[in-house]
Amino acid sequence: MSESSSAPSSHRARILVVEDVAIFQEILSGLLQEAGYQPTVAGSAEEARSLLDRDSYDLLIIDLMLPGTGGLELLRTVKGRDPDQMVVMITAFGSVESAVQAMRDGAFHYLTKPFRHEEVLLTVRNALSQRNLLSENRALRRALSWRASNNQLVGRSRPIQELQSMLDRIAPTRSTVLIQGESGTGKELVAHAIHQRSSRSHRPFVVVNSGSVPSDLLESNLFGHRKGAFTGAVATKKGLFEVADGGSLFFDEISSIHPDVQSKLLRVIQEREFLPLGAVESVRVDVRIITATNIDLKELVERGQFREDLFYRLNVIVVNLPPLRERREDIPLLADHFLRQFAEENGRAVPEIKQEAMVALTHYSWPGNVRELENLLERAVVLGNGGAIGLDLLPKELHSGEATVLDLPAKELISSEFSYAQTVASFERELIEQTLHKAQGVQRRAARLLGIKPTTLNEKIKRLGIRPPRLP
Repeated sequence: MSESSSAPSSHRARILVVEDVAIFQEILSGLLQEAGYQPTVAGSAEEARSLLDRDSYDLLIIDLMLPGTGGLELLRTVKGRDPDQMVVMITAFGSVESAVQAMRDGAFHYLTKPFRHEEVLLTVRNALSQRNLLSENRALRRALSWRASNNQLVGRSRPIQELQSMLDRIAPTRSTVLIQGESGTGKELVAHAIHQRSSRSHRPFVVVNSGSVPSDLLESNLFGHRKGAFTGAVATKKGLFEVADGGSLFFDEISSIHPDVQSKLLRVIQEREFLPLGAVESVRVDVRIITATNIDLKELVERGQFREDLFYRLNVIVVNLPPLRERREDIPLLADHFLRQFAEENGRAVPEIKQEAMVALTHYSWPGNVRELENLLERAVVLGNGGAIGLDLLPKELHSGEATVLDLPAKELISSEFSYAQTVASFERELIEQTLHKAQGVQRRAARLLGIKPTTLNEKIKRLGIRPPRLP
């Protein structure tokens, strides 16, 4: 069968033919079936509406001159139900006026009787391609909408406020961004926020999981290949660079990319073009590169494990994400956010967190950062069965000696009149004061005990108005 007459291989498209003349019913249904489609025939608008009430179709082919309710009226009814429904009109008179009116009312295209077989199949294939594109766009919009509403950068701490401000400044540019941070700090979320705040937000955001794909397969995924490029290449395959054209390409775990792929990635960044396997002409793309790593790339360069020239290409704008232990005041807000999200997903009421459980959450060291908090709260929502979340639903390490640097009088500090923010501030002040006393007033030593940077500790001391301890 010729390429022009073949149906899409992904599935057998279902096509409803609305035509009252028996000979044209037979011609169209036979032609479509031979091309690999699944045709259904209706002899009137009323019969077509009855079929549409019971089932859905990828494409409708409607004759303008139907008995009773005409084709134009059926078209308007169909488009009123589903504006994205693909419809092709047929007219025996070649009337320009009726064809133009059909296009105004939402028809994809029209055919005139007597029609040529190749023309019918070409129009059907183009209509189905347009339908697939609309479906993909709807899915992308839903995904972006879900991310925007559920995966926000939650927090009011100074590190998060500074991060939000930085993202607002860098998002409108086309500069390459390197996101650094420990595992679980939300590097992909930040990358997506950069994309969403840019002029590229209507174009694809493509994620490359660099560390989980072998180097040869990663190269094929990135740059694609042409039909016949190697044994088994029975069709042309677009690479992720082509898929992301006009949008953003996010490389997670960029440090794990093989040196051979590093050199080709460098060329794409420099030249904005690449050569797919088996191609004779380069493909030009406009893609913003965003990368992430939890390993110091500069150290890898010094050890000869990462190309220095690629490092400097990636190291244009650097975004450093703070670990959760350095923004503990955000934990109540994050907890509330995740509890609402998982309660909605599981069809349950939003549970409360008991005071002793919140104390444990705010004083745990969180080696897995926000991801660990998210997973823990999802488990609590599922196992809690709608009840309040107490210590019994938290892992033992959160309410054992491992959870805190110091044993604090939690129950004495919390009252029902305190908000989450007040509760956290009270505990934070008490924690820092006791740690400073234990460290004999030496801030660097206290910072080490608390597991935070000395500069972060100094900022907290100033913000909370903590006075240096009086030592004997």
